[in-house]
Amino acid sequence: MKLTIFGANGPTGRQATGQAIAEGHTVTAVTRRPEAFPLSDPRLRVVGADVRDPAAVQRAVAGQEAVLSTLGAPYSRNPVTVYSEGITHITQAMTKHDVRRLVCVTSTVLFGAAAPGETFFFRKVLEPFIARTIGRSVYDDMRRMEGIVRDSDRAWTIIRPAGLFDTDTVSDYQFATSRLPGRFTSRADLGNALLRQAADDTHVRAFVDVRTTEGVPSFLDVLRNEAFGEGRK
Repeated sequence: MKLTIFGANGPTGRQATGQAIAEGHTVTAVTRRPEAFPLSDPRLRVVGADVRDPAAVQRAVAGQEAVLSTLGAPYSRNPVTVYSEGITHITQAMTKHDVRRLVCVTSTVLFGAAAPGETFFFRKVLEPFIARTIGRSVYDDMRRMEGIVRDSDRAWTIIRPAGLFDTDTVSDYQFATSRLPGRFTSRADLGNALLRQAADDTHVRAFVDVRTTEGVPSFLDVLRNEAFGEGRK
């Protein structure tokens, strides 16, 4: 499969790119800093581009079979627009070049429902505090992004992972169209889910959750390593 991956130099983007190459796919990795991209392979083309530049996005999408978006932005008190601006240009380019399959990442927070079995403190205090205060501008733009994707005519799937953390290998993760138990998703599992969905039409026009159940860290470990981690997506 010929894939374009936006946000390819983020931790999830690198996972998806590396796994795609290992599986024999041909990848166009799009990043604003191509000189810093750590991967190389005959099947990999690294493109320097900004998703806010519609002409650059057009060039990156042309001739592809599927597009993955792993765009990320840090928590900020200022307005965030990279998700909505970026996906606008991506879907426009896909329509122009007749690229059908789109898989992108937002957040489990957007399910609007608590994780099954979660504690009262996390469900009623901590998660709402993150979603409505420090993360509000990011999640607001993610919602705008989801609306743009939902209204497009592409064959889309939106993956809504939980708190992200790093591992070296893909686990036997859970995957469902409703919010799953647990607080965390490894980036290796998320990258794998992105690739599986790009090649499969089972969950077209669906919002899905990915949840890691093996070797998950403590909440404090993730908070220590991933504070403001949405930008490291």
